[in-house]
Amino acid sequence: MVVSLVAGALWAMLPAYVPNNAAVLAGGGHPIDGGRTVDGRRLLGDGKTWRGTAVGTVAGVALAMALNAVRTGAAGALGADLPVFSLRAALGLALGAMLGDIGASFLKRRLGRERGAAVPGLDQLDFVVGALLLAAVLAPTWTLATFSPARLAVIALATPLLHVTTNAGAYLLGLKSEPW
Repeated sequence: MVVSLVAGALWAMLPAYVPNNAAVLAGGGHPIDGGRTVDGRRLLGDGKTWRGTAVGTVAGVALAMALNAVRTGAAGALGADLPVFSLRAALGLALGAMLGDIGASFLKRRLGRERGAAVPGLDQLDFVVGALLLAAVLAPTWTLATFSPARLAVIALATPLLHVTTNAGAYLLGLKSEPW
């Protein structure tokens, strides 16, 4: 039962977990804020680009569709009830993850934090909140049926661990300039 719960929760969030990683790989290009400032501070910073946002969103949606294709076999192998992603749910999770990260960047700039500065909690869960909120707007029935309180608890516990691990790996591979 625990394996089924964890597998279902992580499966449901995979389209939200991937976009920011894809954005790091494809990043660069024109910053979303166009260099604009408020109170002498960048609105978002150079790390939030149109290309990274687009590539991250497309990667998350594509992953959701690929997961749909392998769902039956994976559900049998994992012994878990795995959700099927509607296109609206996939878009909500992927774009919402990107928007959550962009929102956190905006907050960090208002707090006077520079690009790459750590803000524990915000850094690990910003994209989860954005993903769940936009999925709830675009696919409310799917979101309510998919994210039980137990799955949300697993996501809240597992995401910070996954976030720290993947960021440390990206840092070691030279893909990120800081390990958080």
